[in-house]
Amino acid sequence: MLQQHKLTTLESGVRVVTEAMPSVRSVSVGFWIGTGSRTEDDEHAGLSHLIEHLLFKGTERYGSLEIDQIFDGMGAELNAGTGKETTSVYARVIDDHVPEAFDVMADMVFRPALKDIDSERAVILEEIAMYEDDPQEKVFDLLGTAVFGEHPLGRAIIGRASVIAETPPAEIARFHVDRYGPENIVIAAAGAVDHDAFVELAAKSVADQTGGPAPQAAPAPAPGAPSRRFERKDTEQYHVCLGGPGLARHDERRFALRVLDNVFGGTSSSRLFQEVRERRGLAYAVYSFTSAYQDTGQIGLYIGTRPDNIGEGLAVVGSELARVREEPATPDELERAKENLKGRVVLALESTGARMNRLGSEILAGMPLLSLDETVERIDAVTLDDLAQLVDELWAPDRLSAAGIGPDEERFDEALAAIGPALVETS
Repeated sequence: MLQQHKLTTLESGVRVVTEAMPSVRSVSVGFWIGTGSRTEDDEHAGLSHLIEHLLFKGTERYGSLEIDQIFDGMGAELNAGTGKETTSVYARVIDDHVPEAFDVMADMVFRPALKDIDSERAVILEEIAMYEDDPQEKVFDLLGTAVFGEHPLGRAIIGRASVIAETPPAEIARFHVDRYGPENIVIAAAGAVDHDAFVELAAKSVADQTGGPAPQAAPAPAPGAPSRRFERKDTEQYHVCLGGPGLARHDERRFALRVLDNVFGGTSSSRLFQEVRERRGLAYAVYSFTSAYQDTGQIGLYIGTRPDNIGEGLAVVGSELARVREEPATPDELERAKENLKGRVVLALESTGARMNRLGSEILAGMPLLSLDETVERIDAVTLDDLAQLVDELWAPDRLSAAGIGPDEERFDEALAAIGPALVETS
């Protein structure tokens, strides 16, 4: 399958990257901005997320309702998201509508009116309240705090209610100018797109844009002692995460980590899923996960289970942690995991959205855009020894932090003790 991207840097500093897919009529377009919760200090915690919302409130040329009507009229999808290190605004349209869609999106990103701020503050405060009521989501941020402490990587992306409610409009506008400068933005497109025509569209939209350099993210914290976090809540289940620091985005071992995660808990045939859910029925949701950032990462696992099952459930998790340290994978598991990953990579290439996401996020992060053949070679090269080294480094018991939400802290600690006393002793 041919993969060939083209990259142009405009005079303003905006990078424009495209990848043509001649067999489709759709185009996925994304604006990728290098701002997120990690690049915020305490006084601005949540402003990246707030501005992402405010982009949809209109520009001087397009009102909020008009934006909705334009994209609805095109049968298009327009959305946005804020992460730890990036914000993105993206849409999928048919090729005939790219110029109009791009014009509106560029205006939203570069020239938002930043009006109706108070109504959007209220919306996000409701979102924060909704998030507080969702322990299955909140426990992941609780784990982030356990792993990264007071560092911005340990803070919830959604932000702090006080910042959302109290930051003056002028400060919000300054934050936008500082973060949405041309050198901090990548515009990506994949699908039925002509690179030169798309670059011309971009050049017209951003010719007059100015702004400061990309914000500097706080350096990753030095690995500290594991910690434990618990929040008492009258829930029907205990929601539990275990995890620790992982690999940085550029680490060459990232392919081995994806294979290891696949074997341990990332698929329906993985060890955690089979042992906890399929064989014993102790949880509906149980899985492992990985996240990669600029200079660090995170690994972890999640299990949600009823109070009657919390002890046995975590005991099985503890057994699987011990097992993965003794034997990270059998030869059959290794082969199956590799084929799974290669299949997912190839299938993703059939999606304009997946290709656009890859282009935008990796160019913004300074990552090499590997070809399909190069990616497959990296996956095929993973060995059992590679997995063993990662397990020794990442899943060592003395590196794991714990987070839990549930009705009884003492019961949570008793269940954690089945995995290792050190988890209960941390504070």
